[in-house]
Amino acid sequence: MLRRPSLLPPLLALLLTAGSGVAVLAAPAAPAFRVKLLDSGTVVDSRDLIGKKVIVVRFQASWCKPCVRESAALAKLADRYRDRGVEVVALQVQDTAADVRRFVRTNKVTYPVAFDPKLAIGNRFGAKGTPYTVVIDKKGEIAARLPGQSAVTKLPKILEAALAVLPSRKL
Repeated sequence: MLRRPSLLPPLLALLLTAGSGVAVLAAPAAPAFRVKLLDSGTVVDSRDLIGKKVIVVRFQASWCKPCVRESAALAKLADRYRDRGVEVVALQVQDTAADVRRFVRTNKVTYPVAFDPKLAIGNRFGAKGTPYTVVIDKKGEIAARLPGQSAVTKLPKILEAALAVLPSRKL
């Protein structure tokens, strides 16, 4: 039995381009998260940062060798972009408080660190292992997902692009 070709893809393409001649698809909205930072008690709520900052969420672990190798470069990147409106937040996954404190001390971590011990937040972002890095633009949309190592080398280009985009104004 022959199957008829589906008309859905051409119709969808037609609807997306109708009127403008250009298909514009929005990036997926980032899930909101709220975390208490290690040892400071300060709470970071992503909803408070939307419209003000680009957010880099880094899922990492003290036992993750690539996370350890990249922590110094991530700290430099966080320091470099902090004054330009970028907030780097590391969420330590499947870790103990003692191991995280040792990781922070040994690796001279300068960016904020919080816990996500059971991947409650990581699962909402689609984290499948460590390191896993997500960039959220000022509109609250996911601008990039970077699984695995070498995210630190890719982040400058992504952050420059995210900072260059002005948030849309309400008319």
